[in-house]
Amino acid sequence: MANLFDPANAPLTEPESFTVGDYVQWKRTDFVSDYPTASYSAQYVARIHQGGNAEFTVDATEVSDGYLFSITSADSAAYTAGKYHWQLEITQTSSGNRVVLDDGDFNIIVDLDDNQADPRIFAEIMVGKIESLLSGKADSDVSSYSIAGRSLTKMSFQELIDARDFYRGEIVQHEAKELAKHGKTGSQTIKVRF
Repeated sequence: MANLFDPANAPLTEPESFTVGDYVQWKRTDFVSDYPTASYSAQYVARIHQGGNAEFTVDATEVSDGYLFSITSADSAAYTAGKYHWQLEITQTSSGNRVVLDDGDFNIIVDLDDNQADPRIFAEIMVGKIESLLSGKADSDVSSYSIAGRSLTKMSFQELIDARDFYRGEIVQHEAKELAKHGKTGSQTIKVRF
């Protein structure tokens, strides 16, 4: 494995995921011929998916073969874990005009060194909550009620089962991706011999 602190070893694309508190860097060399670093600047702008106001930017520094993007450990330690949508912006230095060249997603993972960190993915959290509701459903059989002109309708038992099964499927997909990322196969892998 190459030294990840050395800019010469920086990947040529942005990371799909990284951990809160990590040092992260990557290069983009694919558009430097159209947007030379002497006349343009580049910046990633990322905002969290859940509709919150967590946002961060990553400015490029000029390197001989393109644009280098770096996030320090101190900066990423302040990030909120979650899925972020990013866009890559190029700004023309002379005019200040901007163009969005690319977009995608970062998945920022909780740091397990943090005692308050919950390492579960969203689907695992939802399965836990739904199963808690299902166990309480046996104790109360009221699906809706109204008080002083206000009404509340709870999810039916079948709706909760369907939601739980959906999130269980999400967990299986996540686990399969993690196994594949580490070169392993899981129960979802189909092997064929010719």
